Amino acid sequence: MNRLKLVLPTPEYKNKIMDYKSEFIENGDSMDGTAGLRNTETFEEWYGAFCDNLKEETVRDGLVPATTYMAISIDGGRLIGMIDIRHRLNDSLLNLGGHIGYSVRKPERQQGYATEMLELALIECVKLNIKKVLITCDKDNVASAKTIIKNGAELENEISEGNRITQRYWITLD
Repeated sequence: MNRLKLVLPTPEYKNKIMDYKSEFIENGDSMDGTAGLRNTETFEEWYGAFCDNLKEETVRDGLVPATTYMAISIDGGRLIGMIDIRHRLNDSLLNLGGHIGYSVRKPERQQGYATEMLELALIECVKLNIKKVLITCDKDNVASAKTIIKNGAELENEISEGNRITQRYWITLD
């Protein structure tokens, strides 16, 4: 595929990231894989948390170390999506969240970008020495399930919580 590259956020991407946030809010979409972008008022607040959460020594209370990437198109430099890799799991992530979360802009969906983003993120997981990757999605999110399965995942089980059913998939890396 090679249409995307994963890039670490820096202040030079401030406008692209804030436009991404605005677009998702306007569409009422879930902003998975954005390291809490929806919940911050400013880019600077979000970027500070992103930097803190990169390392075990500075990770914020209640969170695990994680690396958030922007998926940038190689041709044109568009911000297509964002993907977050959690370096380890806590109990909540083990049950419902997993190692990886991601989102793709609405106009860019159903073009294989999520599959490519996840493929690139799995390469980063190998570098982080994560040998077995847990990825979850809502049972009704068929597109996400297809993306996960295309990257070699096997469904372990489903967990019911109220009206929500979460599917838990594992990918074993070499």
